[in-house]
Amino acid sequence: MRPPLLDPLFASVKTLDGVGPKVADLLEHVVPADLGGREARVGDLLFVLPHSVIDRRKRPGIAGSPEGAIVTLDLTVDRHQPSPRGRPNVPYRVFAFDETGEIALTFFHARAQWLEKILPVGESVVVSGRMEWFNGRPSMVHPDHMVSATEAASLPLIEPVYPLTAGLSAKVLARAIAQSLERLPDLPEWHEKSALERLSFPALRPALAALHRPEDPADAMPDGPAWRRLAYDELLAGQLTLRLVRARTHKMSGRPLTGDGRIEKQLRDALPYSLTRSQLQAIEEIHADLEKPERMLRLLQGDVGAGKTVVALLAMARAAEAGTQSALMAPTEILARQHLATIAPLAKRAGLTAVLLTGRAKGKERSETLAKIASGEADIVIGTHALFQEAVEYRDLGLAVIDEQHRFGVHQRLAISAKGEMPDMLVMTATPIPRTLVLTSFGDMEVSRLTEKPAGRKPVTTVTMSMERLGELVARIGDAISRGEKVFWICPLVEESEVVGLTSAQDRFAALLKAFPGQVGLVHGRLPGPGKDAAMLAFRDGETRILVATTVVEVGVDVPDATIMVIEHAERFGLAQLHQLRGRVGRGENPSSCVLLYKNPLGEVAKSRLSVMRDTEDGFVIAEEDLRLRGEGELLGTRQSGMPGFQVARLELHADLLETARDDARLLLHNDPGLESDRGHALRNLLYLFGRDEAVRLLRSG
Repeated sequence: MRPPLLDPLFASVKTLDGVGPKVADLLEHVVPADLGGREARVGDLLFVLPHSVIDRRKRPGIAGSPEGAIVTLDLTVDRHQPSPRGRPNVPYRVFAFDETGEIALTFFHARAQWLEKILPVGESVVVSGRMEWFNGRPSMVHPDHMVSATEAASLPLIEPVYPLTAGLSAKVLARAIAQSLERLPDLPEWHEKSALERLSFPALRPALAALHRPEDPADAMPDGPAWRRLAYDELLAGQLTLRLVRARTHKMSGRPLTGDGRIEKQLRDALPYSLTRSQLQAIEEIHADLEKPERMLRLLQGDVGAGKTVVALLAMARAAEAGTQSALMAPTEILARQHLATIAPLAKRAGLTAVLLTGRAKGKERSETLAKIASGEADIVIGTHALFQEAVEYRDLGLAVIDEQHRFGVHQRLAISAKGEMPDMLVMTATPIPRTLVLTSFGDMEVSRLTEKPAGRKPVTTVTMSMERLGELVARIGDAISRGEKVFWICPLVEESEVVGLTSAQDRFAALLKAFPGQVGLVHGRLPGPGKDAAMLAFRDGETRILVATTVVEVGVDVPDATIMVIEHAERFGLAQLHQLRGRVGRGENPSSCVLLYKNPLGEVAKSRLSVMRDTEDGFVIAEEDLRLRGEGELLGTRQSGMPGFQVARLELHADLLETARDDARLLLHNDPGLESDRGHALRNLLYLFGRDEAVRLLRSG
């Protein structure tokens, strides 16, 4: 169904000259598209954009060339000095001069015949590369370009520098990208002329040419008009996709879920505390959504411990009053079990039955649970992604609650909808997402925010400490343990890494075990599920007092009497992650602290990051800072998380275009919901170009 016009861009990169299976594999490592298992295509290469530019217009002469600068020199070749016979490790040198002095062009493992041909003695040549000075003598090792003076015009004066991967040379990549540009068909413009003028955007082809063949370094800058044009295209494709998903979701009509408030009242009476203002507001917004005939699609954002689970439970009470079931999906088995421990006793007091279904349930236990779900005996089903697999039949699923959405992208939201039950959907996250990212990733959703901490939550004192004071910290932890306190100790790696030189979780575990025999547990992502659960339970039940862990404890693990969180090499973590980890303490009666251990010397960004952590506990402030300091790709680990990592757009630079793209998408689909007009068909090309094929399929299924 794809327009034939786009076929050249959808061909495999192996159809390009000089690209065989081996190079094709290497290209897959540098294309920014999420390939999702498919092979790289010609069109993917268009968006491999330069991270910097080399300006070869500087021609200062030999004597005026500074150390380390990339320069272009007009030289006369004087003499060749080949490597001595039998000593290939001695470099081959070609001496050349201009009116300011002499330079040695240095080559290792060189072929003499080739050098004699390309640099003949007495010939005028133009050479470009990085300048080096040894003991007052200039040298250039393996120049980037060498041409005779008559061919000087062929030398690229402004040269883009692309991201590379081991085994892929800059020349091979540049040649493949140049071919992809040649294959770009003439696509009809999808922006109105007035918009291009207002935003100072070039047309698509000139924009790509400016980035890949810049005539000035400014042409290839991310804040220049060419890059901004492509960023806007990508943001618009994203916003159109979210709007189409949303329209489709609402069209697959839901049904009103109304109740008499009876079960909800029993639940609220069973709570040992009163609800916060923002919890009450979120519940009101959710109930209003549930009463509408359209499906609910709402994002519930709340910091660690802001009480999202209770809000979800009260929404499930409303679904039960309407005679339907609810499902709560958590990203891990530990979290699913924890939700069950919180929800089941409260549900029972209101006459509701909660069951657990995970991938680990087998045999008789599994078939009994499935029977309860199918008969409707189970009002609330809690589990991992097993909840939405083929074999699970619900009697009547009215509400799906998804915990920790950042592992849950648009594709998964569509998959649940495709189960045919069309439940209302509430998506919860403890990762405070900056407003700009909410727009890019969850533009298909309404948003509720829980802004206060629940009553009884103690503030956490945060301190930074250099690794040099480790002995002092261990002594203090000994005192805390003797008072009956518990300690989380987070390390960035599982095993010692030669490359990074960080202490691994296993090494720290061994060291602490010597100091506190029998009182230290270890949890990391490579442990099998049962081992992880056993270590967590031993810590929760007080059999161990210190839990050494990697970031697997970041989401959800609840140990109310843990009062100290130590994060080793805190400078290596992002702000959002540090904030999540800190949220694991401060849940009980006793005052809690978080120790950020860092290794000197600290860079500027790391310093800012640690001081933000000291200054505030507000997750939303922290998230906005994280976006500013790191950019959205790193913030979300986009490739792993199912969130849209961008190929071109950088939110820290292009956030201003996002609002415009959102308004443009809204207006476009209001005027042309099926994208049937000429401009609509041009926009379909845009969706294909940025890999939004599922959005075009939604149009077709109407």
